Amino acid sequence: MLTAHSERFNFKRLALKREAFIYYIFFVVLALFAIVLHDTAFLSVNNFMNIIRQTAPITIMAVGLTFALAVGHIDLSIGAVVALSALVGALLLEQFGIPVAVAGALLVGVCVGLINGLLIERLQVSSLLITLGTMGVITGVARQISNLESVPIINPDFTFYFGAGEVFGIPVLFLWTIVIAGIAYLALNKLVFGRHLLAVGGSPKAALAMGINVVRVRLNALVISSVAAALAGLLYAGRLHGARYTLGEADLLTVIAAVAIGGTSLFGGRASIVGAILGSWLMGMINNGLILSGFSTNEQMIARGVILIIAVTIGVKELKNG
Repeated sequence: MLTAHSERFNFKRLALKREAFIYYIFFVVLALFAIVLHDTAFLSVNNFMNIIRQTAPITIMAVGLTFALAVGHIDLSIGAVVALSALVGALLLEQFGIPVAVAGALLVGVCVGLINGLLIERLQVSSLLITLGTMGVITGVARQISNLESVPIINPDFTFYFGAGEVFGIPVLFLWTIVIAGIAYLALNKLVFGRHLLAVGGSPKAALAMGINVVRVRLNALVISSVAAALAGLLYAGRLHGARYTLGEADLLTVIAAVAIGGTSLFGGRASIVGAILGSWLMGMINNGLILSGFSTNEQMIARGVILIIAVTIGVKELKNG
């Protein structure tokens, strides 16, 4: 009898866990839009594929930001990295082809991540302030090298592999999402590296006492975040057939909201790759539903802001209760 009671209690506790919140809100929002937009194509397979295509860069950035937040850092420079990496990739593509363009774009992410990490660790300054500063610098560089002009991409192979292509009817952008999410999930949940990330985010002093190289783990987390943003820049460039200095500038709030509402703590020590993916799809579904309902871009921004406030509020309450 005691065992049965314990099992019921554990099930109830599991159902009320913070990590389950994203599943509840995802299906509630889905059901709500399904009812309100029953006379539209909202529930069609094509519409959901469009949502996945449009949110693929957001999803990749959300997965990357999850690693930074896991160690207790915030990376505000990811939107600027998207633009700069897309521009670098597009410019290199014109002269040297796809391999060099991809390598150059991803190298932008590596360099930015290293710079962010080294400045934060050496200066012992908040990651929010450092990445806010590098965001401004990177934005200025992107504007400078592009001269405020778009860089078109006419290479059909690049646009196929990084944007408009389909493999056996499956959008390439969806395949990118699955591959990156799978790698990230394994790294965070199955490898020692993931355990070190969460240990550093939960208690840096305890992690240091365990022999974990705290500085290296934090540095790696920020590099992953920036490289993910660089890949998102390539996906934007491929889908839009060009690069522009404004790419990614409006994505930061959406990415943070997706990660936070997906169950990753904004204070470190807890992270969820699956939650980040569902959170990004939720944001895409909300935008899609609001558009089909006739809401403006401004009203969509308000909705994202409200969602972020809810997610942060839940996180702060849990931190206090914990």
